[in-house]
Amino acid sequence: MDTNRKAWLLQELVQLLAEERGMDASALLGEPDLWPVFRALVNTREPLPASERLLDLQDELLQGLLAERGIHAVGEGVASPSDGRLLLWRGDITTLAIDAIVNAANSQMLGCWVPGHHCIDNAIHTFAGVQLRLACADIMGAQGHEEPTGQAKVTDAYNLPSKRVIHTVGPIANGYPTPRHRVQLASCYRSCLDAVAAEDLHSLAFCCISTGIFGFPQQEAAQIAVRTVSSWLDEHDADMTVVFNVFGEDDERIYRELLGL
Repeated sequence: MDTNRKAWLLQELVQLLAEERGMDASALLGEPDLWPVFRALVNTREPLPASERLLDLQDELLQGLLAERGIHAVGEGVASPSDGRLLLWRGDITTLAIDAIVNAANSQMLGCWVPGHHCIDNAIHTFAGVQLRLACADIMGAQGHEEPTGQAKVTDAYNLPSKRVIHTVGPIANGYPTPRHRVQLASCYRSCLDAVAAEDLHSLAFCCISTGIFGFPQQEAAQIAVRTVSSWLDEHDADMTVVFNVFGEDDERIYRELLGL
């Protein structure tokens, strides 16, 4: 993306987002780097309809940034030698062109409200655009209660290169998973696969559900993930490619061992 165009888009967007809240944008526009300012504003924006101009400018910015970061194909993953349906890919899930990606959501299912927080929920909502929070709010409004652990909801992916986002709330283990937590985590994986199958989609990328701030130990979570996904694929005789997406070195090592890579 042209540097000048990017700077102009950020200026316009910060101005519009500030005006929505009745804020004076002059101080914000004085910041040397407007990307964190823009991200903070969208991370804390209520799920309300946006003007056509705001959406047009936002979509241009996010799609331009995605092109800069690079879009990755499912085929870049490494297939398990014992089961070619299972792939491992290390990278940013928001750049993966695939039928669906999984978002590790919270029970409000409205995305992370902490400006610039380094969690997958924040990244997915930031790069999908403000449309995603509104879509989730519509689902939650119709549902009338918080999202239970272990289920799944489907939305469009908007500015992401995937077709859909599957939102699931994992168990909060805080480092000490109980038998109930283990059952709930397995349910997350099955529910996401059920949701993708219902949408007639054939490829899905899982993040490492519950292993971040929810504190499910990485090794055991990965074992549950691989075991549950393999069983589901066998039971359904599904035409499905499943990518285990990892971001860090420890998770990559764990999944390599489990997948025989």
